[in-house]
Amino acid sequence: MYEAHFGLQEPPFALTPNTRYFMRAPSHSDALELLLVALRAREGFIKITGEVGTGKTLLCRLLLNALTTEGAVTAYIPNPRLSPESLYQAVADELGVDVTAQGNPHRVLKSITDCLLEKARAGQAVVLVIDEAQAMPEETIEALRLLTNLETETARLLQVVLFGQPELDVLLKRDSLRQLKQRITFQYTLIPLDRGATAQYVRHRLAQAGYNGQELFAPCAVKLLSRASGGIPRLLNVIAHKAMLVAWGMGDLHIEKAHVKRAVRDTDSAMSIGWLGRWL
Repeated sequence: MYEAHFGLQEPPFALTPNTRYFMRAPSHSDALELLLVALRAREGFIKITGEVGTGKTLLCRLLLNALTTEGAVTAYIPNPRLSPESLYQAVADELGVDVTAQGNPHRVLKSITDCLLEKARAGQAVVLVIDEAQAMPEETIEALRLLTNLETETARLLQVVLFGQPELDVLLKRDSLRQLKQRITFQYTLIPLDRGATAQYVRHRLAQAGYNGQELFAPCAVKLLSRASGGIPRLLNVIAHKAMLVAWGMGDLHIEKAHVKRAVRDTDSAMSIGWLGRWL
């Protein structure tokens, strides 16, 4: 589309999570480091929360890649709106356990336990990563807790990482889930990018997309990008992409504040920020 116009090899602000575009902003870098350190120490439950669009899924993919590199066995569930029985089936599938001939959850759980014991004897850590954990029904969360009861005298057989929106914290405040909440040994909340990190983020993604010229976004354009997106990477991507489309359509080679203004006006989630009007 506009790649040739701006000297790019690919669109820099695509919404699909791509680990090559990960920028080590302080919050996200700290979260990844906490995850790796805690998992190496064989901690049981770890929780990462953040608003919609703050980069949880990208962080989740980075974690899975790092764990695979380190030789850990991983199970990934991207949509945990499951019944307890379906959760056990999903975990079994991820671990390569054939439970097609087993007709009840107890037998499925036993097969999972046997698999975990086998991995433990081989010295392999097993990590279950659940994205969008706020969508889990309460009875499924309890089933998840029972899975983590599996341990030897010296080590846990299964570690769990929960990625979720702030609603996950609300869910875990229920008295009926206090046992699981007490097992969360480490937690981290992702925060939006500040203005400096936003400018760094824009430059980083442009460079990853092949841009090697002078600053493409004017400082005033980046300032408005930061304010309009609230520092949320996904929204920042949406607005920056639209601003580049506007500039391309007008034949301009640099992104100015006027281009970002038009992009913001076309983005409902940005226009919903009440104080933004005076900037437009």
